[in-house]
Amino acid sequence: MNSTGPNNNNRRETNVFVRLRNEVHEFFAAMRNTSYAFHLVWEAGRAAALVGVALTLVTAVLPAAQAWVGKLIIDNILDATSRGMSTADGLRSVVPYLALEFGLVLIGSLVNSARSLSDHMLQSQLTNHVNSLIIRQAINLDLQFFENPLFYDTLQNARRRADMSALSIVRSLLQMVQQVITLASLVVLLLRFSPWLVLIVFVSAIPAFLSQSQFAERAFRAVSRRAPESRLLNYIEMLLTGNESVKEIKLFGLGNLLLERYQKLFTQFYMEDFGIARQRTIASLGWGMLSNLAYYGSYAWIVLRTIAGLITLGDMTMFLSIFRHSQGSIRSLLDGLNSLYESNLFLDNLTTFLALKPQLVAPVNGLIAPTPVRAGVEFRHVTFRYPGSDVDVLRDINLHIRPGERLALVGLNGAGKTTLIKLLTRLYDPTEGQVLLDGVDLREYDLASLHQRFGVIFQDYVRYQFTVRENIGFGQADDLENLGRIMAAAKRGGADEVIAKMPQQYDTMLGRRWEKGRELSGGEWQKIALARAFMRKAEIMVLDEPTSALDAEAEYEVFQRFGELMEGRIAVLISHRFSTVRMADRIALLSAGRILELGSHEELIALDGTYARLFGLQAEGYR
Repeated sequence: MNSTGPNNNNRRETNVFVRLRNEVHEFFAAMRNTSYAFHLVWEAGRAAALVGVALTLVTAVLPAAQAWVGKLIIDNILDATSRGMSTADGLRSVVPYLALEFGLVLIGSLVNSARSLSDHMLQSQLTNHVNSLIIRQAINLDLQFFENPLFYDTLQNARRRADMSALSIVRSLLQMVQQVITLASLVVLLLRFSPWLVLIVFVSAIPAFLSQSQFAERAFRAVSRRAPESRLLNYIEMLLTGNESVKEIKLFGLGNLLLERYQKLFTQFYMEDFGIARQRTIASLGWGMLSNLAYYGSYAWIVLRTIAGLITLGDMTMFLSIFRHSQGSIRSLLDGLNSLYESNLFLDNLTTFLALKPQLVAPVNGLIAPTPVRAGVEFRHVTFRYPGSDVDVLRDINLHIRPGERLALVGLNGAGKTTLIKLLTRLYDPTEGQVLLDGVDLREYDLASLHQRFGVIFQDYVRYQFTVRENIGFGQADDLENLGRIMAAAKRGGADEVIAKMPQQYDTMLGRRWEKGRELSGGEWQKIALARAFMRKAEIMVLDEPTSALDAEAEYEVFQRFGELMEGRIAVLISHRFSTVRMADRIALLSAGRILELGSHEELIALDGTYARLFGLQAEGYR
């Protein structure tokens, strides 16, 4: 029994040492974003950053200077009293020091005000800079990221405190520099009394620092871990307060149900945060008591030395000031280190997001996409599965769309129609096979020029809460100021009659998000979206369920005009209305990711297969 005791003790000591070593290693590893934080701040506001550094250096030397001047004032008062000086003479000997102390206080006030203004300016500049980085990165990333829920967790974490974290890192380091300078000047004064006092000041602050570091990491891990739940919280709030959902929420009586779910989730967050904060507070109180004991123990020793006549009353007063300031400086220094550590953890989320690389890479000196298209588009043995999935959405697709051809894609939901459009427009690359434009793989074209060749309106088109002019003009952003072209596109999409009834016509604000914004019906919005697609200088027009909100007559008129306006260019149409798709030159019926049937309406009816059966079922519904 006794023989194993020392071994157990050695093992425990080794485990403690290893754990401490790992914690120290993790702490310094977390500091890797510090230089990047300075880079962000420097890029956001160089002038404000330089002002902040200069003011920090001035602030650093003020405490020691004020303590020393305070000592001189008291010693001069005692000297004047002991020598029996008149009031006027005594006052004259003290006034220069009083004036100096007043000057230091005034400088401190001015510096604090200037730092507050500088920090405010820098915070605004940094927020704009970091948000711009996040948005620019989102613009550059591929569609596949936005169809992955984990991406939104990464984005949520990147947005959280990124700008504050970068500024906090810089502030923390400046604060630490300030406190080091302050502490150095105070230690010089403190050494006049005893080196042991310096040691007491440092040792009494270290346990609180280690404790705070531990709680800072726990708080960060908690916030990062619950990113999906935080998004859910935001989503519920949007449902309860958004114009798009308010009608259904009210009619279905979902308000209280969703509010209860919101409050339950919020309470869960609150209780977790409260638990960490409570433990952090208890630890702070405990270590704060140790710091106070160290102060008052040293205070008693200094009082005894003053009573014994070993030091002057001015010395004692200076000691009280510098000891308190020294403790405060060390706490502030270690708090700055804690803040630096915590902010580095949060900034790690931003660097992780900004490090994401697009998967669709445009080749260096890629080919300019052709105009006009002469050989058409070809899908050659194309198979596709979404990233992270082992299910083929499209399997061995072979399809040639000739120049000037109108092709309709039909099939049940989930057949792969929209996915085929994503490959055609190179929002994704095939898992296997090739998509060719004029005989060249899409991956060999410059991506920007390739996208310029497509005019697309998806089923879930965007309803921009901007003016009519902008809603249509966004189809060709470099022609946004060309009102004549915008009006022509509106006429092509059938939106001109809708716009003519609006109070400010093309300058009318759309949507209910803004005051005096005009809300449109689903069919009116769809005509605006169609006009946006016609605004595009496109060789290939893609319409994915573009007329689902239009009545049959309006839909027929749109496609009659659509056929006339394409002028020999390729048109690809997805629709569930067989009365519409029968106007196409060819129809491809997709089922389970394969092209099951391909031909004209008449040919497919004669084939008497799946298309003919589905057409008959839909026609029966209109009888």
